[in-house]
Amino acid sequence: MDVAEGRVRVAVLISGAGSNMAALIDSGRQPDAPYEVVLVLSNDPEAGGLAIAEAKGVETVAVDHRPFGRDRAAHEAAIQAELQDARVEVVALAGYMRLLTPWLVGRWTGRMINIHPSLLPRYPGLDTHARALAAGDDRAGCSVHLVTEGVDEGAVLAQAEVPVLAADTPQTLAQRVLVAEHSLYPSALADFCRSRIRSS
Repeated sequence: MDVAEGRVRVAVLISGAGSNMAALIDSGRQPDAPYEVVLVLSNDPEAGGLAIAEAKGVETVAVDHRPFGRDRAAHEAAIQAELQDARVEVVALAGYMRLLTPWLVGRWTGRMINIHPSLLPRYPGLDTHARALAAGDDRAGCSVHLVTEGVDEGAVLAQAEVPVLAADTPQTLAQRVLVAEHSLYPSALADFCRSRIRSS
C-alpha cells in the first residue's frame, strides 16, 4: 500500500479481536503521524481483528500456526517472509498469543514492541489483573516495552496507571486497563517511530 513519505511502515501481530490494533491503525492515519500500519498479521485465520483491519483498508494475512504443528521455526519463517514482503520496519504485538522464538525476536531486535496489561516489571506473563488484586495493589495499568527473548522483560518505553477500585474484579479492572491501552499504545508507538526517524 502507499505510505506517506517519511512514515515508518508498521505491522501489527494479533491473535484475537484486535482492539489495540484498531487504535494503532486509526492513530497512524492522523496527518502528523510518524507511522502507518501497512500489514495486520494473525496466527489465527478466525481472529476477529482481521475483519476489522480489512474494513479499514489495511492488508491482512493469516499464517495459521496449526498446520506447522510443533515446528515453531517454520511458522516464524513464514511470518518473517510476510513481513519482508510488506517492507515492514517496525512490528507491534497487540494481543499476539504465541511465544516468539529467539530466531524471530533476534531479527527484530530494537524494532519490535509489545503492550502488556500491568505496570512492568510487576506481573509479567498471564493473569495480571487477578494477581494485582490478590496482592492488594491500589493501582494497576499497562506498559509498552521492547520485545526481548525473556517474557515481558524488555525495556519499558511508556506506562499508564489505572486506580484499583474496592469493588474491582479481574474483569472490571481489565476493561479499564484496556481503555488506557488504547490511548497509551498509539502514543508510545508514535514516539518510538519518531525517534527512529530522527536517528536514521
